[in-house]
Amino acid sequence: MSAAAQQRSAQSSPFAQVLASSRPLSWVNTAYPFAVAYLLAGGRVDLAWVVGTLWCLVPYNLLMYGVNDVFDYESDIRNPRKGGIEGVVLDRGLHRATLWSVVVSNLPFVVALVLLGDLRSTLVLAVSVFALVAYSAPGLRFKERPFLDSLTSSTHFVSPAVLGIALAGGTFDPVTLAALTGFFAWGVGSHAFGAVQDIEADRAGGIASIGTVLGARRTTGFALLAYLVSGLLLLALPWPSTLAAALVLPYLANVVPYLRLEEAECERAHAGWRRFLWLNYLTGFLLIQLIIVATIGLPGR
Repeated sequence: MSAAAQQRSAQSSPFAQVLASSRPLSWVNTAYPFAVAYLLAGGRVDLAWVVGTLWCLVPYNLLMYGVNDVFDYESDIRNPRKGGIEGVVLDRGLHRATLWSVVVSNLPFVVALVLLGDLRSTLVLAVSVFALVAYSAPGLRFKERPFLDSLTSSTHFVSPAVLGIALAGGTFDPVTLAALTGFFAWGVGSHAFGAVQDIEADRAGGIASIGTVLGARRTTGFALLAYLVSGLLLLALPWPSTLAAALVLPYLANVVPYLRLEEAECERAHAGWRRFLWLNYLTGFLLIQLIIVATIGLPGR
């Protein structure tokens, strides 16, 4: 971590540090899938929608990233990209407070979602929470189990959509499954590519990952393959939803320049990761337009 980042972290209030550990830039990445899936599955803007969206917006991300920041401290202090919008380096003295904040902020929402849902949605909720905890918590540490790390990370982003469908009483028909599986493949590829930039920092911190095992080139190639699989799965959707497959193209273009990345240059992939973060906003906007066209139709028709 840079000296400037260390100074910013030291000057931040405890509340600001804990909140920053939830990665505000990424809040929409989990709230959006739940909110949209719930409505597309036949739900409406009701109590369950509000509770689920709010949970996936902030507490969910605090559970996902805050726990990670506590138990990845040794790796984070060696990681030059930590200390900004991509993750704070939590002061050691805030680790206990962060874990308590995770429990206090998440428990009321989880209980409410259990009460508002049924057995099916509760099972999905249980899988979602388990994946969030298992990724970083000692004794499980799925993030240190290559390939399982990418699968678990993708679950973090797909499970809110699955929860939205289940909570709204929707069905998991072939079209829905194709869309969810395509989304899942996208998540696997995104995690793998994100791991490339951290290979050296993870090795220095004694953390295994898909990146440290496969190396920079093969991990980038794996990410590219996962994106291709995602696009092919989305081609199975009915027209005009099939156009969603085209949304994978910018992600493919983003990873191609790093296919020949040398191991010692892994941090160069950080530029691609920064583009990835903003690509998500563009993709989300375009996806909303596509959903409108697919569900309502073109204007004037």
